[in-house]
Amino acid sequence: VIDGELVCFDDRGRSEFARLQKRAMLTRRPDVERARNENPATLVAFDLLSFEGLDTRLLPLSIRKEILAQLVPTMGVVRFADHINEVGEAFYEKVFELGLEGMVAKRCDGVYPAGRHSSWLKLRFARTDDFAVVGHRASKKASRTGFGALHLAIYEDGRWVYAGRVGSGFDQRELETIRQKLDRLPQTNYGFEADTSRDTWVEPELVAVVRYKEWPASRAHIREPSFLHLRTDKKPTECIRPIIHGDAPDSPPPRLGDSTPGPVVVTNRDKIYWPQSGITKGDLVDYYQAVSAWLLPYLSGRPVVLTRYPDGIHGKSFFQKDAPTWAPDWLETKSIWSEHSQREIHYFLPDSVEGLTYLANMGAVVLHIWSSRADDLAHPDWSIIDLDPKGAPFSDVVILAKAIGALLDDMGLPATLKTSGSTGLHILIPLGRQCTHRQSRSLAELISQVMVRDYPEIATLCRALRARDGKVYLDTSPNRRGQLLVAPFSVRALPGAPVSMPLAWSELGTIASNKQFTIHSAIARMGQLKVDPMAKVLTLRPNLLAALQKLSERLGADGGTEGDEQE
Repeated sequence: VIDGELVCFDDRGRSEFARLQKRAMLTRRPDVERARNENPATLVAFDLLSFEGLDTRLLPLSIRKEILAQLVPTMGVVRFADHINEVGEAFYEKVFELGLEGMVAKRCDGVYPAGRHSSWLKLRFARTDDFAVVGHRASKKASRTGFGALHLAIYEDGRWVYAGRVGSGFDQRELETIRQKLDRLPQTNYGFEADTSRDTWVEPELVAVVRYKEWPASRAHIREPSFLHLRTDKKPTECIRPIIHGDAPDSPPPRLGDSTPGPVVVTNRDKIYWPQSGITKGDLVDYYQAVSAWLLPYLSGRPVVLTRYPDGIHGKSFFQKDAPTWAPDWLETKSIWSEHSQREIHYFLPDSVEGLTYLANMGAVVLHIWSSRADDLAHPDWSIIDLDPKGAPFSDVVILAKAIGALLDDMGLPATLKTSGSTGLHILIPLGRQCTHRQSRSLAELISQVMVRDYPEIATLCRALRARDGKVYLDTSPNRRGQLLVAPFSVRALPGAPVSMPLAWSELGTIASNKQFTIHSAIARMGQLKVDPMAKVLTLRPNLLAALQKLSERLGADGGTEGDEQE
């Protein structure tokens, strides 16, 4: 049993995650066979857990790797990951020079630990370079003075080349003093239109020192920048792109303005996505554009995850959290550390029709969202109860939804409702970001327990399908941090292109199934309603203590939930 990492190497012998993603998407045997030659994958083995029945995890790392080197070749589909002893600083400098992401340092006498451990460290590089300041973007936040971000550029071949923008690392004094310096500089247009109405472009006279994670040759802008300070001993024209050994010299970053948001070119509009209905990719894009005024409030400022179907709903599909490196700079992203993946994931935060169109053009059929926002990940906007009827009649879902609505009404809690777009219903209770994710789930669990007690014939808390016995499953797991919810108005990859549709409580008796709301009927419906019946879930801040007190009184009057202790 070995520990290792599956990688695809580029032409320069460096692992490239984008190549691995391409391999992972392939499902047809001919495509896989072709890729084995054109884009081979390699398992790089770096540790040994057991051999011939011997558990090696308690042996020192040096011994484990000595045995591993005898078992695994240095080249081939499975290859040994060699190492360098002792000279860690020199190794670190060389890895930095090669433009790699980082390095791992391990104690040679360390045992094999489970999970993160002090016997090994992952060291990532933070690069620092000088950039000319060519403008600034106004902040969206009224509480932030000065500016929201600085626009950066380098000087290359007698022209200015855009390098991205930096909005973090400033203290209040720097925001004010730098803005004063910028206001004294002549404005210019650099021969292109501003990215947004919040942008101001100035003559390059200031030089900023910026720390950033990486600046790959395939990406126009620096990643995850943070402002350090201004410097006065360097001319703006002396700010050039650093030469890193192994970088491709023939792919310069685009000129300033190349990332200006504008009409997104939709490709392959006539490509059939829903064969049975004849619904095309163009129909999907048109739908998302038509409902953008209702959909975007749920997406803006919130991590979004895509399910992409580039060949239609019956073709290959994949789940995408990470924004690709080639995504346009104007499409906002948020870097969030993933404990599961042990790395930062760059989530989309679409807030415009152009951004929504860009995602749809990528073949993103289903849009999933977090319950919390990027600026406050710890406190969700809602608590959710997912009524999942697999194996149960939809009429039972309606009965339970009405009962939950009545209970919440007695508690003085507002609630909103939508179809899942598949088979069930979602009930969302506004929290106004007053709770943690754990408290949010506790609220949903308590209400669900009451429903199971009151409706034991049709409600269950059993997740396993075979244990549900034909009952509706009340699922509260989407309340965990980072768990996903199909966004309101999102399309589903099911026959007929159904959508997850917000409902008024008065409509419950008229809903026969999720199938009656599709990308065709949804637009007409919202045109008639004119108001989203679910929108209040984003803004309401109910009195949760008073509501819980009322529920406690009701449980006391009813004798409590049998066999349970409520915290």
